[in-house]
Amino acid sequence: MKIFTKYHGEIDISQEDIWTFESGVPGFLEETQFVILPLEQIDGFSVLQSTKTDELGFVVSDPFQFFADYDFTLSNSTVELLSLKEEKNVKILSILTVKDPITETTANLQAPLILNTKNKKGKQVILNETDYKTKHFIFTTIQAVKG
Repeated sequence: MKIFTKYHGEIDISQEDIWTFESGVPGFLEETQFVILPLEQIDGFSVLQSTKTDELGFVVSDPFQFFADYDFTLSNSTVELLSLKEEKNVKILSILTVKDPITETTANLQAPLILNTKNKKGKQVILNETDYKTKHFIFTTIQAVKG
């Protein structure tokens, strides 16, 4: 099927490419189907693109590439909702706020996207009782590791 996207123009996707967020994502509860598309301009970044609304695409990335010690526990209700049976089927993404210059880009570690790679179900989880915030600079972490 063809969809229009925020960053990739018109593309062809198959049903197998679609991730289902049964409850939508906070702020976009009616948006329940997404695809993940690589953002070729920036290595390691992708777009969580709505299949319904072409202008709705979240830039996302694996938070562990920037925050190796990122850690949290999923609630039993989230594990059940996503039918997570094995840790190897869990993929975690963070929504990024991309800024200009790119070194000002932040990651939302307080509300990660949890994906079950086996059944293509997803959910954005809000972590309460945590020190994680919605804006963590990602490039200062890399520079500190390399420096």
